[in-house]
Amino acid sequence: MIEPLVALMARLRDPEIGCPWDVAQNFATIAPYTIEEAYEVAQAIADGDMAELKDELGDLLLQVVFHARIAEEAGLFALPDVVAAIVDKMVRRHPHVFAEATPDADAISQELTWESLKAQEKRRDGALDGVALALPALLRADKLQRRAARTGFDWPDAGGARAKIVEELAEFDAAATPEHRTEEAGDLLFAAVNYLRKHEIDPEAALRAANAKFERRFRAMEASAGDAFAGLDLDAKEALWASAKADERT
Repeated sequence: MIEPLVALMARLRDPEIGCPWDVAQNFATIAPYTIEEAYEVAQAIADGDMAELKDELGDLLLQVVFHARIAEEAGLFALPDVVAAIVDKMVRRHPHVFAEATPDADAISQELTWESLKAQEKRRDGALDGVALALPALLRADKLQRRAARTGFDWPDAGGARAKIVEELAEFDAAATPEHRTEEAGDLLFAAVNYLRKHEIDPEAALRAANAKFERRFRAMEASAGDAFAGLDLDAKEALWASAKADERT
């Protein structure tokens, strides 16, 4: 089923009859597109647009085939090796499904089993090893905190995490230099992620939703005021914002 896509990529990468742009690419130049396509998949899911999701999954699959083709040309591995590796990994990390093992009681214990097996495979020395540096900062902060929490280094409840936000906000306000303020800003964001984690909220998804809401309401303000928008004072713009917010709730 995937063979036509594999053949298409081979043609695009052909040095003589292929596309010059595709031929010029390598792992590093393609990586940003791979990340972008993953986010576009997430956006289609958030929008509930299944037609768009189908298209975006195709774009993401193309990225996998693209990387595999580059690797094959370099004599490293090919797409069948990628497929075989992930199948082996999924079987290995699901002993409660594919091996004679006692099924885990719930999803949480299954996740712990997954992480334990993953750590053994990766030969990690520390609890935080393996959290990719390339992850978005909010997502990486959440993952780092979850890893630390598994070792017992965590607030017992959300109250401690909330108090830390107040503490970090005070330290930000007291910062005397731009460098110190930047450092404290990072600590404040890290504390906010921790508080959201205690409430089982994905900080990356929450901020994406907030961005979308701001954009939607701001565009409504511009549409309402027309060409006069830029010249309005802050009070007038606040009134437009309140109106756009009220319209969403009716």
